[in-house]
Amino acid sequence: MKSFSSKSFSCPTPRLIAEAADGVGVISINNPEKRNALDLAMWRALPQLIAAMAADDAVRVIVLRGVGDSPFASGADISEFRTLRASAAGGKAYEDSNEEAFAAIAACPVPVIAMMRGFCMGGGVGIAAACDLRVAAEGTVFGVPAARLGVGYPPQAMRLVVAAFGDAVARDLFFTARRLDAAEAKALGALHRLWADADLEAETMAMARAIAGNAPLAMRSAKASIAAASGLPGSVSEAELLALAGACFDSEDYAEGRDAFLEKRQPQFRGR
Repeated sequence: MKSFSSKSFSCPTPRLIAEAADGVGVISINNPEKRNALDLAMWRALPQLIAAMAADDAVRVIVLRGVGDSPFASGADISEFRTLRASAAGGKAYEDSNEEAFAAIAACPVPVIAMMRGFCMGGGVGIAAACDLRVAAEGTVFGVPAARLGVGYPPQAMRLVVAAFGDAVARDLFFTARRLDAAEAKALGALHRLWADADLEAETMAMARAIAGNAPLAMRSAKASIAAASGLPGSVSEAELLALAGACFDSEDYAEGRDAFLEKRQPQFRGR
């Protein structure tokens, strides 16, 4: 993999931190005093950060996480419910911001990994479901308390949850509002990897760096095709999928990957 310099990305709220190194972009949710609940400013900032990272050649994979050892995300900031979500119109505007964040993650052309520990609740489940890969520490707890709050979950986000967790698990989570532990989530196929808490960061970053070393055009093509095959919202047309796959064979990276394989060396992909 080519070498990349470290960099930070500007963010309209201090409650999100975005930086990149070694081809890996990291967006950290930085609201630990509220167990990383997301307020409206954070929801609105997420699509901007995802777009900025996706447009940067120095970012080939993105990791979403809680800052430091804090929980992943405990959902929307309930303290805003009595003000910003007090009416149907306010609730709809808030949900629109949620859905824009989920859609931005799902449509991001580079792979996105949810690195989770502690709590992944409510809107945090939506964020995790929008990601391509979900990894967690032992002891992580998942849940959607929407039924206890009288909140309707955004339909586009629900499609992502069903695609990630499955129809049966989604019904269980939403109807019972119970909490699901990490071991059960892994057994049900909702998690791709489950590690000891002490190993979570090292293992996740090793996975991210391995992904960053792969051919960007091939990963973009694969992500788009998987989304289309899964029927996810925002999927591109068959013609666009064919064009993405065809572009791989016309790329410098294809020639590099072929030559590196024959020469028994590591490929140096450039994303073109």
